Amino acid sequence: MADPVVKDMGRIQNLIMGFNRVTIKKQLYRIYTVVVVVPILLIGSFLLMYTHHIMENYYTDLLKADNDRVRNILFDITREIYGISRDISYDAGVRTILAGEFENRQEYMRAVDRNEMLSRYASTYAEVSKIEIYTDNPSLSDYKQFVRLDEEMKGTQWYQRAMEQAGVFWQAVPWEDGYRDSNWELAMVKQIPLVNSPYHAVLVIRVESNYLRIWIDNTEYSSVMSVDRGAVFYSTDMERNGKAQPHAIDFDESYYQYTGRTDIDGRQCFINISTLHAYQSGSKLYICTLDKHGYEHIRSILYMCGVVIAVAMIIPGILILIFTNYFMGRVRLLRQEMHKVSNQDYELIPALRGSDEISEAFGDLQVMVGNLKEQEAKAYEAQLKEQELLIRQQEMEFKMLASQINPHFLYNTLETIRMKALTVGDREAATAIKLLGKSMRYVLENMGTSVTTLAEELNHVDEYMKIQHLRFGDRIGYHKHVEEGLDLARCHILPLLLQPVVENAIVHGLDETEEDGSIVISVYTRNPDGTKLLLIDVDDNGCGMAEETLNKLRTDIEIRDMSRSKSIGLYNINQRLKLHYGEGYRVHVYSEPGKGTRVRLVIPAEKAENGER
Repeated sequence: MADPVVKDMGRIQNLIMGFNRVTIKKQLYRIYTVVVVVPILLIGSFLLMYTHHIMENYYTDLLKADNDRVRNILFDITREIYGISRDISYDAGVRTILAGEFENRQEYMRAVDRNEMLSRYASTYAEVSKIEIYTDNPSLSDYKQFVRLDEEMKGTQWYQRAMEQAGVFWQAVPWEDGYRDSNWELAMVKQIPLVNSPYHAVLVIRVESNYLRIWIDNTEYSSVMSVDRGAVFYSTDMERNGKAQPHAIDFDESYYQYTGRTDIDGRQCFINISTLHAYQSGSKLYICTLDKHGYEHIRSILYMCGVVIAVAMIIPGILILIFTNYFMGRVRLLRQEMHKVSNQDYELIPALRGSDEISEAFGDLQVMVGNLKEQEAKAYEAQLKEQELLIRQQEMEFKMLASQINPHFLYNTLETIRMKALTVGDREAATAIKLLGKSMRYVLENMGTSVTTLAEELNHVDEYMKIQHLRFGDRIGYHKHVEEGLDLARCHILPLLLQPVVENAIVHGLDETEEDGSIVISVYTRNPDGTKLLLIDVDDNGCGMAEETLNKLRTDIEIRDMSRSKSIGLYNINQRLKLHYGEGYRVHVYSEPGKGTRVRLVIPAEKAENGER
């Protein structure tokens, strides 16, 4: 049986070996993840949950406190109104009026006016909205607080209930204001006993809603109140008046209470519901207090905590990223220089930043390269001389290539000018001669130069196409597309590159096109593999080429054959590009039968923008 310690050591060694199989950059990232990210996420998640719990309890406690405040206010109001109802019920003057027989209305009104208690209560107590005494005494009529009962009122639920029980009860009652808007109020209903009288009377005292609003409303919470199973008689949001409570209530419980959360109008809210047994009454008032902004505050606090946790991870991550990129950049630079030396490239950078072991290793590499340079100095000098001779030879070839101007172009142009002069008159002939003069001047001025601007080169093509328009009329259209933001006056290219390509497109590409021919020049930049290139496409919508013909053309512009007369222009342009910019920059030809031909010139954008010769 193997020793457990040996097994553990083997596992640790395997873990270390697996750790060493990845790059240093990944090792640093893994260390950062294990040491920083994981602990912060665990601790941060715990703190967020704990904070959420604490904040919920805090807002819940505040909500309960406000609910208790409203309960106390409502209890005091119900107790006060109960006392008023008791005084009115047992007032001898009120009973005398309710049980009396009056011969006429004037006698009845004088009796009511002599009793000032009802008016005094209605005007003295701000919590009282209205005091009404409903009676079926036929000698009484509607006057001040007294209301004559009709058959419709006798059939109402509150009146039937008042006749069935001796005690008081509370009820939500609707009423209309002066604008005929429906409102609701809390009302206390009580039967007034009339001894030795055949008549009945019911006292209704309504609570002033504005009084409740002054004492109950605050800016933080909303209150919704109802009585028994009835509709809401008071709500901070008046649109809820007359509707059911926003949260389901178990009315069968003697004292219903709920604290938690609910959705109100699509918003998550804290809610606290409590029950108030009205003073000296069997009615139960349900008080619902809502906090519509608590969850938003909690989310804001949690969001801030989350931002702090994220910053606690991001800042170390940025530092690790900066250090890793700096360290790995130096390592990659050392490897790059070593790779250059392995490929016999001894042009090293002057120095490597830092003074640690990596810098010492680079110093040793420089010493080794110095020794190699001394051994190959003579061979290198010979190579330079050979290269100088090659460059001179290339310059001579360029001069020879630049001098190969197509004589057919000049002959055809002059012939066209002559025919136009005979047909339409001297003015058009003068224009044609002017265009030819401009074109020849540009050619002659650039014979001895090695660079021109792209704007001048395209202008030369424009003049050339105007001349061709004299020959072919509307048979050939011409368009240019230049990438937005590209400054043609700051882009430098070899002279006399585009006109031969355009001429080749007209002579060969559009040779069989009788109408609607088109030449399109597109100038744009691309960044393949991180190298910015200037691309110039010359497209025609001619008959195109079969794959075999296209392959032969591509071969002709790469391999020199002095015996042929075709494609010499494209060959010259291709050779000039390679000689001036290097092997990677050349002419590309794309074509399909019936779809036209595209000739693309590839130029290094950096040299073009810097105007390097």
